[in-house]
Amino acid sequence: MSHVVRIRTEVRDVGALRLAAARLSLPSPQYGKVRLFSAEQTGWSVPLTNWRYPVVFDTGSGEAHFDNYQGRWGEQRYLDQLLQAYAVEKAKIEARKQGHSVREQALADGSIKLTVQVGGAA
Repeated sequence: MSHVVRIRTEVRDVGALRLAAARLSLPSPQYGKVRLFSAEQTGWSVPLTNWRYPVVFDTGSGEAHFDNYQGRWGEQRYLDQLLQAYAVEKAKIEARKQGHSVREQALADGSIKLTVQVGGAA
């Protein structure tokens, strides 16, 4: 039986965030206070490709803080790619914790299909 799921991503797992950054060949997230254009944020920061300021994740609230000046200081697609990679890595971690195997397939439209086999470890 298959199911289609839509996920609203909250970033709360630093391990999954590290895996997502590595998957996209981004630097590993660093914790600290980060200056954005007109504010400072404390959390796990990841510099995105061609972004003037990094995105900062508050793993307590799950929120992402960033200033890309409506796309002028960084294309939204790069943040979307990081959030997608995070969701995939987090889903794989949780499925494997429960003893399930996971198969991943990249689709032509850029989405990623995960197939979780209940009970099979991989």
